[in-house]
Amino acid sequence: MKSGLTLIALLVFTFGYSQKELNTKLEQYMDAQFAFNDFSGTVLVSKNDSIVFKKAYGFADYEWKVKNEIDSKFSLASVSKQFTAVAILQLAENKKLSLDDPLSKYFAVFPKGDKITLKMMLTHNSGLEMDYDELYLTKTDLDKDSVYTYLAKKPLLFEPGTSTAYSNIGYYLLARIIEKVSGQSYSAYLKQNLFHKAKMYHSGVSTNDVIVDKMTHRYYFNDNKLVKNPYINWNFNLGHDGVYSNVEDLNLWNKALFESQTLISEESKKKMFTSYNEQNFGFGVIVNPFYNQNHQLIAHDGGFFGAMTSFNKFTEDKVFITVLSNNQSKSYYIAYGLAGICFGKEVELPYKHIEKVIDTKVYDQYIGDYGDIKILKKDNKLYYNDYNIELLPESPTKFFRSDNNNTTLEFFKNKKGKITQLEIKKAGIKEIKNKTKGV
Repeated sequence: MKSGLTLIALLVFTFGYSQKELNTKLEQYMDAQFAFNDFSGTVLVSKNDSIVFKKAYGFADYEWKVKNEIDSKFSLASVSKQFTAVAILQLAENKKLSLDDPLSKYFAVFPKGDKITLKMMLTHNSGLEMDYDELYLTKTDLDKDSVYTYLAKKPLLFEPGTSTAYSNIGYYLLARIIEKVSGQSYSAYLKQNLFHKAKMYHSGVSTNDVIVDKMTHRYYFNDNKLVKNPYINWNFNLGHDGVYSNVEDLNLWNKALFESQTLISEESKKKMFTSYNEQNFGFGVIVNPFYNQNHQLIAHDGGFFGAMTSFNKFTEDKVFITVLSNNQSKSYYIAYGLAGICFGKEVELPYKHIEKVIDTKVYDQYIGDYGDIKILKKDNKLYYNDYNIELLPESPTKFFRSDNNNTTLEFFKNKKGKITQLEIKKAGIKEIKNKTKGV
């Protein structure tokens, strides 16, 4: 009897579906993302030690029509940051460095380096600028010293520790600090101390020359046409980016990081998973971001040209969702929809959006504020929040975003015939916004 109850507990999750029912709902959603939004990539959803759903879609190589498989490897973009953070925490545990160390201890050339701490760099409170892609997207003849000199000339955005601004530069410098302190390359350190400890034998750090088995090619949209990614100098695009992996390895990482002390201690995990500022940055992760669906969430997304990635751990529910794409599919939206299904929400399946010709006089009724959303009108066109995102009509009352048809908006009237509500669906999940200001 006890074993029977245990089996039921494993099969029926807190969100009310059996594993088979949940698998079906997740597959229907992803099949529709593939059919109507051309998703290319892989997806994995797990609960505790059980994989609920995993599947591959699209092409790893568009030229040769080589299909993605579940063990296809993807560039993780900014999901890479959490690996850098764990490495820093390991070195701190081993007394090789301190989170309170100033940047000047490792790089003397940086102005105000004595005021920038490693912790500030981990939490994006350092004042360092966002990026340096003007180097690693264009130059093949870089060396470490020339990069340091270039970065040191960039002015700080604010006095260190007084504000928050997302910084890839900070994480690049952390990767170089890992090398200085450990005496190993960033790649070698991660392989020995992170990937192998988590049994992630299909993950690594990208280079410009090594052939990686089952590595996907990346494609992005240029003028609404899918094209191949530009050159990236991977020797200097690391720390904030650079790690590649597959969904099964990321599930192993999820278990090692959240469910054990294989990688770092509970004390270090507490530091990593604490929110340190108004943007909810922890160390290499975001703590309870606005898209957490009222469940405790540790997450991070990544996006760089064709690579779009999403890593989501609902810690109390022990639900893990990761979506990896190589054709600029909106993985973060897809992960949001998958989470909604897991938590028993009604989630609309993707469908083909067809723009209709309607009488634009109705637009005057729609303009105004709906909570945090502004609906604007200009030149007989309707816009979302600013004049960069046009809303395209599929009926007189329902619209989809021109930049992201995973978001639809429908306007509703009250009994007096006035528009009072906006129903917005993001990745199929419904939100109701009341009109707070407008005509």
